Amino acid sequence: MASKSEGIQQLLHAEKKASELVNEAKKRKARRLKQAKEEAQAEIEKFKVLREQEFQAKVKESSGSKDDFAIKIKDQTHQKVNEQNRLAAAHKYKVIDRVLSLLYDIKPELHENYRIN
Repeated sequence: MASKSEGIQQLLHAEKKASELVNEAKKRKARRLKQAKEEAQAEIEKFKVLREQEFQAKVKESSGSKDDFAIKIKDQTHQKVNEQNRLAAAHKYKVIDRVLSLLYDIKPELHENYRIN
């Protein structure tokens, strides 16, 4: 009988050891899964940061070209205004003489629509 109880004790001891091994394996597996999840999350964050930087670079490039375009339009407008001012100054006296001649040379005459009864 002693050998039976010794055999049972060995079986119980082996079962306990196997249970501990299984629990330890489950813990290791849970740790590995948690670590893999954290690594994946870190990789996702890196990817998001990279994409956000690329997007911001594109936005900056796009808005930079808009600013350049606005400056170009402003310069062209300034050049056209200066050209108009130059032309106005060059023809100012001709226009004044023409207006004054029309004012001074009044020819009284009846309008063509006027009816004489």
